[in-house]
Order: sequence, then structure tokens, then C-alpha cells
Amino acid sequence: MPGAGDASLPPGGVQRLLNNNVVVAIDADGRERVLMGRGIGFQLKHEGRVDPTKVEKTFVLDQGSDTAHAQKLLTDAPYALVQAVLRAVDHAERELGRDLGRRLPLAVIDHVNYVIERLDQGIRIPGTSMPELRILHPDESRVAEHMAASISASLDRELPPEEGVFLTMHLLNATRDEPNGTAALLFRRVQHVVRTVETGLGVTLDTAGPDFARFILHVQFLLQRLVNRAMLSSGDSSFFEFAKQRYPRAFGIAESVKGYVLAATGSTLTDEEVLYLTVHVERLATSMGRADDSGAPDAPVL
Repeated sequence: MPGAGDASLPPGGVQRLLNNNVVVAIDADGRERVLMGRGIGFQLKHEGRVDPTKVEKTFVLDQGSDTAHAQKLLTDAPYALVQAVLRAVDHAERELGRDLGRRLPLAVIDHVNYVIERLDQGIRIPGTSMPELRILHPDESRVAEHMAASISASLDRELPPEEGVFLTMHLLNATRDEPNGTAALLFRRVQHVVRTVETGLGVTLDTAGPDFARFILHVQFLLQRLVNRAMLSSGDSSFFEFAKQRYPRAFGIAESVKGYVLAATGSTLTDEEVLYLTVHVERLATSMGRADDSGAPDAPVL
């Protein structure tokens, strides 16, 4: 897969011109490297060599099906856009304190180039604010917002506000150690649970409230416990029966979530997990003025 490398020129490689800003060189190990720098292709065409001091960035191209796509992307994308993205990725790596890997720069270049092409055609890609992301992944969300602002400023054009969401997802794919797509799958399941609760309560939840944040974190940990086969379990069913009788609507919503989890994962939530879901849902209902009309006390804090 292609990826960002250092800005040094591979020693003595055979070079091929892609455009005035992009050339391909073969390094001492026989690997293709895309060298990028303003005007280095023009220099190669006229002088037959590239000045290493002019190379701003390199991408190592391992042999594979993505090599041709990477070369085409780096050739076709406006160089100002490529520079803007690389600068934003460099800043992101410093903010997060880690290498974001080989895939991220090209993925973001591809994404931003697509967005701008659509905007130039008068097409706005539908998006959403996804407040759950900011709660579950605050560092990546913050850095993604900075990336979007940096790219927008560099290109002197306004990007849609939801770009922070899309860039957060790209960062998650780059920073998580789980198999590719695991973070996105977990997030989609959290979102589905949120929608189930909203449908059951007949409200749009207050995403800025502390009860929402507490609920989102609980659902995330629940799903992680399920994956790790470490669900909560207790031999005492008294509080479960109490919550079932005292908070019937919240319990029904929790049962709906249980059904979704079973259909999505093949695993059945324990009564203890359903109990905690019921209590969190009831707290959300209370904070929205939609608590069960049974004279029940507020659900306890969990």
C-alpha cells in the first residue's frame, strides 16, 4: 500500500515523469517511490535529474493493485490540494503524537478531491453531525476539525461542516489497532441503539446533555463487553424485576435494543445488561420530560 515517507531522494533510481510536480523513482531496494515537489517534474524533463532539496514528500508504493490508483490520484489531484492535505496530516500526527500510517494521506486526498469536485458541480454530499463521535472519540474528533479547518484555509474555500465527521472516521481507521473497519462497525451499532431509543421515546435526544454522554459511553462499553464475552451478570433478579415493573416503557426500549443486538451479533444480552440499559433510558426520558407516568422515582445514577 502507498504511504507517506520521508522527503529524501532514493539513491540512483530510474525516474519516470508523471506530471510537473510528481515523478516516480526506484529506490535501492527496488521499491517504487512517488516523489512530490513543486516543479520537480519540470526539472526532470529539462535537466534529466531531480534536486533532492526540491522533494517535499515521498510515498512508498508496494507492489499491489492499489499502486496504479495511487499514482493516478497523485497525478490528477491539484497539487495545491495535495499540499493542503499533507500539511493537515502532518499537524494531525503531531497533535495525536503518533504516526498515522501509510493509508491516511492518500485516503484524505481522495476524499477531499471528490468533495471539491462535487461542490464544483453544485452537488452537496449529505452528511450528519454525528454527536456520538465527539463523545466516543474526542481526540480524533478535535484533530479532524482542525484538519478540516486547515485544508479549507489552505485552499481558500469553505468545506461543508460535516467534513469533520468524515475526517474523524478516516482518523479512526488509521489510529485504531482493531481489524480494519472495526471502529466504524462499533460506531454504527452505537448509532442504531441511539435511534432505537429515540424512536421508542418519540424524541430527538439532547446530545449536549450529560445523560446522553453517559448513555453513549455505557452503550459503547456494553458492545465491547459483548465482543470480549464479558457481559455483566448477577444471580439477583430482584432489581431487574423492579425496573421491569416500574419503568415499562424504558424496559420495552431496552428489550428492543436486546433484539437488535441479537440480530446484529448473534449474542443475547444478559438480564443485568438489560437492567442497566433500562435505567439509562429512563434517565434520558426523565431529562427530556418523558419519564414513565407511573409515579416512579427518578432512575438511579449508574
